Amino acid sequence: MQMIRLISQLVFAFSLAVSPIWVSGEEPNTAALEVLNRFMTAFNAQDSEAWATTLHYPHVRFASQTVKVYNDPASFASALRFPRLIETGWHHSAWTKRTVTLSSPTKVHIETEFERFNDRNESIGRYQSLYIVTKLNQRWGIQARSSLAP
Repeated sequence: MQMIRLISQLVFAFSLAVSPIWVSGEEPNTAALEVLNRFMTAFNAQDSEAWATTLHYPHVRFASQTVKVYNDPASFASALRFPRLIETGWHHSAWTKRTVTLSSPTKVHIETEFERFNDRNESIGRYQSLYIVTKLNQRWGIQARSSLAP
């Protein structure tokens, strides 16, 4: 488990080196999808600080019949509960679908589907969600997301 986490963190660090989070002059859809790539990589590495850098603040999340607003990276990182997710059998997640539904030079809506897997790479759930990725101060980040996951 520790080795997988280390490998995930190394992959994430490499991805930051070759595709920085500060994107300028890129096509909006491509830039937004790259943010989602970094989001998933950081999530799978359980790296709350890196995960928090993929977002814009305030960040809004609709899930499990609640609405949560995170005002800054520290409040987001401190609210994460990876042990609770791991107790469900979760080991990692992957995008299974990402479709841009609306796009402008500063905002992209992406309809997604992701799948959760256990440590044997067996599916333990597949969920639909919507991500709103915005460009603020020349930086692309996830501003809001709504998920049908528990």
